Amino acid sequence: MKTNKYYAAAIAAFVIWGFIPFPLRALTPYPSGQILYFRLLLSVLILLLLVFTLKRKEAKTTWLFYRNSSLPEKRKMLLLTLAGGALLTINWLLFIYVINHISIQTASFSYLLCPILTAVLGFLILKEPLRKNQWAAISLSLLSCGLIGVASFTNLLFSLLIAASYAFYLISQRALTNHDKIVLLTAQLILGFIIIAPFYNYLREGAAVIPELQFFGPVLALSVVFTVLPLFLNLFALQELKSGTIGILMYLNPIINFLLAFLYFGEETTVQQGLAYALIFLSIILYNLQLGQKKAANLS
Repeated sequence: MKTNKYYAAAIAAFVIWGFIPFPLRALTPYPSGQILYFRLLLSVLILLLLVFTLKRKEAKTTWLFYRNSSLPEKRKMLLLTLAGGALLTINWLLFIYVINHISIQTASFSYLLCPILTAVLGFLILKEPLRKNQWAAISLSLLSCGLIGVASFTNLLFSLLIAASYAFYLISQRALTNHDKIVLLTAQLILGFIIIAPFYNYLREGAAVIPELQFFGPVLALSVVFTVLPLFLNLFALQELKSGTIGILMYLNPIINFLLAFLYFGEETTVQQGLAYALIFLSIILYNLQLGQKKAANLS
C-alpha cells in the first residue's frame, strides 16, 4: 500500500502534464514570448516561497556545498545551472509556440522522441552503453522522423528542437544529481528569467505591456497546476520508485496530448504521419524491453 501512493503521485504528475494544452490554448491570442515571461516570473515567485518555507535546509546545504567547493567545482556547478536555466527557457518557449501556432501533435511527438534522443546523447557524451534492442529502437525512431520530415520538414524541425533542448537539459543535469532538485530548479528559473527579462519589449511583440486580467488566470494555472504541482508529485514518486519506472510512466504525457489533439481539438493527420506515430510507439516498446538482462539472468 505504501508503494501505491508513489505510483499514484507519478501517474498524477504525468496525467496533469498531459493536459497542458488547455491553459496554453487559452492563451493563443498572446505572443509566446509574453506567455513565457509571465510563466517564468510566476513559477520563480512560487518556487522561492516554497524554498524559503519548506526547503530552507536543502537550500542552505546547496549553498554551503557551493561555497566550500574548489574554484573549478564552483565554475562547473554555476555553468551547469546556467545551462539548465537557458535550456529550460528555450524548451518552454518552443513548446508554447508549437502548441499554439503549429499543432499539439508536433509537440507530443517531440516528447516521444525525447527519451530516445537522451539515450543517444548519453551514449555519445557520457559513454553510456546501449543494448542491441535499444539500437534497433533508435533506428525505428529515425525512420519515424524521416516519415514526419517528408510530410512536413517544419514540424519535424520543431519536434527535434523541443526534444533536443530537453534532452540536453537532462544530460547537463546528470552531474548535479546530489543536490535538491527544487532548489536547483529555482536557481535555474531565476537565471532563465534574468536572461529574458531585458528582452521583454521584444518578447511581447507589440502587445500591451501588462496583459488583460483574463491573461493571468491561465498563466497562474500554467505555473501552479502544470509546473510546480506535477514537479513536486514527480519528486515525491522518485523517493520510492526507480527512475526506469518513472521513465515508462512519463509516456502518459504525450499519449494524453495525442488523444486531446485528435478527440478534443479536432486535429487531423495523414496516413504517413499516422505510420510515423505508430513506428515511434513501437520503438518506445522495443527500447524499454529488458532482453539483455533477462538473458543474463537465465545464464546465471
